[in-house]
Amino acid sequence: MAIWNPDIECAKRSAIEAMQLERLKWSVSQAYDHVPMYHDKMVKAGVKPGDIQTLKDLSKIPLTCKTELREQYPFKLLAVPMHDVVRIHASSGTTGQPITGCYTRRDLDVWSECIARIATAGGVTADDIAQISFGYTLFTGAFGLHGGLEKIGCAIIPISSGNTERQIHIMRDFGSTVLIATPSYALYLCEMAQKMDALKDIKLRVGLFGAEASTEEMRTELENRFHILATENYGLTEVMGPGVSGECECKHGMHINEDCFLAEIIDPDTEEVLPMGAEGELVLTTLAKEAQPAIRYRTRDITRLIEERCPCGRTSLRMAKIKGRSDDMLIIRGVNVFPSQIESVLIGQQGIGPHYEIVVTRKDYTDHLQVKVELVDAALLDKYSELEALHRKIKADLRTVLQLDVEVTLVSPNTLKRFEGKAKRVSDLR
Repeated sequence: MAIWNPDIECAKRSAIEAMQLERLKWSVSQAYDHVPMYHDKMVKAGVKPGDIQTLKDLSKIPLTCKTELREQYPFKLLAVPMHDVVRIHASSGTTGQPITGCYTRRDLDVWSECIARIATAGGVTADDIAQISFGYTLFTGAFGLHGGLEKIGCAIIPISSGNTERQIHIMRDFGSTVLIATPSYALYLCEMAQKMDALKDIKLRVGLFGAEASTEEMRTELENRFHILATENYGLTEVMGPGVSGECECKHGMHINEDCFLAEIIDPDTEEVLPMGAEGELVLTTLAKEAQPAIRYRTRDITRLIEERCPCGRTSLRMAKIKGRSDDMLIIRGVNVFPSQIESVLIGQQGIGPHYEIVVTRKDYTDHLQVKVELVDAALLDKYSELEALHRKIKADLRTVLQLDVEVTLVSPNTLKRFEGKAKRVSDLR
């Protein structure tokens, strides 16, 4: 298995932590000296950059949440003059004011380096033809992956998202070997390729999937359908974009680019830092971001850190697959439910497809959870006994996992919405 930058990715723990501390001091000073929001937060907490003498001292600085970043729209988070900025991205802003992400030329170089590492870890080489099916918009995904794959030396097809039939034609005709997309859109592409009888002519061997959480069941489905090695990578606009971490071919967690990001796990309720290996909310601090440093940013993503050495030889900490989001967790009649739990039950079930929708309502002061799933064969709708048996099985499997009774609705094939970007599978109508 190839390693892009063994000096960093295979460094001794002591060397990694020494580098992190040096860069942490710089990043905290940048934020304190040049970003009013961070300066005010630290002054209020009675913390100065000089108080950061160990990595554990980072916990003295208050956490930062998404609402605070939105309040700095558009450029109040800049730690450099605007004339040093060469790229501006932004979050979708679908649930509020968008969050801008600014980059200096050095930031873009660092970003490309981070992507080159995780893409190489996922099996990509200079001989590959990479089809990027993320939207080339203000969204960081497409441009972020593009820079790193270009650094590796791939031939890049910047097709963007949408126009799914054309995606399949290009994938087949250009001989794409790497697919970059959300897991849900990759499933849709596979579904369309089957309808077009094109799967047999597609040469994909690697999938780099991100921008949304997925389950192991979803990965298995993608690998079996496309006959590829599917790895997951992680990032967010608030700290850089994709490239924070990514899986290697061993698929034992996502390797964190620790020279660029310092990861903590906190209890989302008490905000206390949890010990290594404990599950909680991921908090990230940038260590090399010039234009827009992020200090102790609450990602709301639920995961845990893994310190055991990976069989691939990399020594970096890894983060486990995202279980869900602390702000996406559904509380149904007092029970905590993550959409990923429902997906793990549905994906791979005989008789139903991989697309689903979760609808939450409230009637007579009681929460009601409905899960809609598609049948693979519409003819099953006329076979009452088989349909009822499938319905009972799904309902029982969901109850086993969720410890809740769930309404299951089986719908005709191709009736649920497909997604070209991040999938929105939950409708909370309470």
